[in-house]
Amino acid sequence: MSAAGLKEIISFAGIGLLIAALAFIQLSRRKFTGVLAGITAIIAYIFLIVGGLIVLYIVFSGPTV
Repeated sequence: MSAAGLKEIISFAGIGLLIAALAFIQLSRRKFTGVLAGITAIIAYIFLIVGGLIVLYIVFSGPTV
């Protein structure tokens, strides 16, 4: 697999984590209460940070040849 293809798959994983974070935040705020809401919020923020770092890395690593 080429470097460009690998970066594409990694960026899709980052985007997927960002979408999962959005879903978990919505669940924790609208559906869950108490400890379960806190756990899902923590998971969502972890996904948000990791997904953001992945996308940031892909954007700033530059083009592949």
